[in-house]
Amino acid sequence: MLNFIYWPISAILWFWHKAFSLVLDPGSGITWALSIMFLTFTVRLVLVKPMLNTMRSQRKMQDMSPRLQEIREKYKNDQQKMMEESRKLQKEVGVNPIAGCLPMLVQIPVFIGLFHVLRSFNRTGEGVGQLEMTIEQNRDTPNYIFGVGEVQSFLDARLFGVPLSAYITMPEDMFQAFQPVDFTRPHIALVAAPMIIIIVIATHMNARLSVNRQEARKASGKQAAPQNDQMAMQMQMMNKMMLWFMPATILFTGFIWTIGLLIYMMSNNVWTFFQQRYIFGKMDAEEAAEDEIKKAAKRSTAPKPGVKPNNPKKRRK
Repeated sequence: MLNFIYWPISAILWFWHKAFSLVLDPGSGITWALSIMFLTFTVRLVLVKPMLNTMRSQRKMQDMSPRLQEIREKYKNDQQKMMEESRKLQKEVGVNPIAGCLPMLVQIPVFIGLFHVLRSFNRTGEGVGQLEMTIEQNRDTPNYIFGVGEVQSFLDARLFGVPLSAYITMPEDMFQAFQPVDFTRPHIALVAAPMIIIIVIATHMNARLSVNRQEARKASGKQAAPQNDQMAMQMQMMNKMMLWFMPATILFTGFIWTIGLLIYMMSNNVWTFFQQRYIFGKMDAEEAAEDEIKKAAKRSTAPKPGVKPNNPKKRRK
C-alpha cells in the first residue's frame, strides 16, 4: 500500500551506497551509515526552499492578523461569509496555510519509509511487518531496489560491531539473520543508547532555538502577542510539547528503532540545527530590509523641515 514511499526511499539510499562504494568498501558499516546520512541530507536539501516559503508565509500571516481579526468580528454570526472573506484575504496577501505544513508533512513519510526499508533487510521475525522467512530465504530475497548481493552486504555490515538493522528489543531469533552472530543485546544497547540520548538532547535544543526566537520577536514587537488568554495557553502548550514532549517520546520509543534509523535521526537533527540558523538569519535580514523600505517610504512622503503639510481637505474647508 505504501510502495510509493518505500521505492523512492530505497532508490535514494541505493544511489548513495553506490556513490560511496566507489571510494569505500561496499560492505562496510561506515559506507552504509554514510548512505543513510546523505539520504537524510538529500531530502532536507530539497525541503530548504519550501521551508523558506513557509517562514515567509508565516510572516505574512502575522502582518494580516489584524485584518483577519476584523473579519472575524464583522462576520462572527455568519461562519460561511467569514470563511469566504478570510480566503479572499489570504489570496490577496498571497498566503496558503496548507503549504506551510508541507515541509513537516514530507518528513513523516520519509521517516516511515526508511523505518520500513531498513527493517525489511531482516524479514526472519514474526509479527507485524515480518514475513517469517528462513535465514536463507531472507539473504536470497531482494529488498525493493536492493538486489540479493546488496541485501547480503547490508546484513553482514557492522557499525561498532552491531548490524544496522538491529534494535534493542529485537527478538533473539532474528539475531540469526546476521551471520556470524558476534553481538548481544547489551552490545546493541551500548551502540543505540548514546545515539538516542544525542537525538533527545538535539531535539530539545532545536526546539529551544525556535522558542527563543519566538520570544525575542514578541519582545521586539515583530510578532503579535496572542489575542486572548486561550490562544496564549495554546501557544504555551505547543511550546512545552516541542521542548519536552517530543524529546520524551523519542526517549521512550528509541528501543524499537534500528541503528540505521537512529543514524537518520541524528543526521536530521544536525541538519535542522544549521538549517534553522541559516533560515532565521535570512528571515531577519529580509525583515530588516522590508523595515528599511517602509521607513524610506515614510521619509519620502513626510513634509520637509519648515514646510507646512499639504492638506487638501483643509484647503477646501
